[in-house]
Amino acid sequence: QVQLVESGGGLVQAGGSLRLSCTTSESIFSSNDMGWYRQLPGKQRAFVGRISRSGFTVIDSLVKGRFTISRDNAKNTVYLHMNSLRVEDTAVYFCNTIPNHTWGQGTLVTVSS
Repeated sequence: QVQLVESGGGLVQAGGSLRLSCTTSESIFSSNDMGWYRQLPGKQRAFVGRISRSGFTVIDSLVKGRFTISRDNAKNTVYLHMNSLRVEDTAVYFCNTIPNHTWGQGTLVTVSS
């Protein structure tokens, strides 16, 4: 069973930055592209971005220019770097393999005005 552990969420003021982390097993990490998703209050989970095994990234237009994704293959970890955060970025953020496997618990990001 795939286990994904997200961390790094918290409370931040608008305009601030956060870095989220997602760790999984080496076998899963090395053989999959990885994606970040978020679920805004009362909304369905939505795609934020993805990174291929080679490091190629795709970022959703809603956050492009503010969010970036990177991965550290030595640590089996993928990161979501979030800058210029807005109140509307408040959500639970999840990572997953692509294609998706079992979802983790996510990490809550709250952006205050």
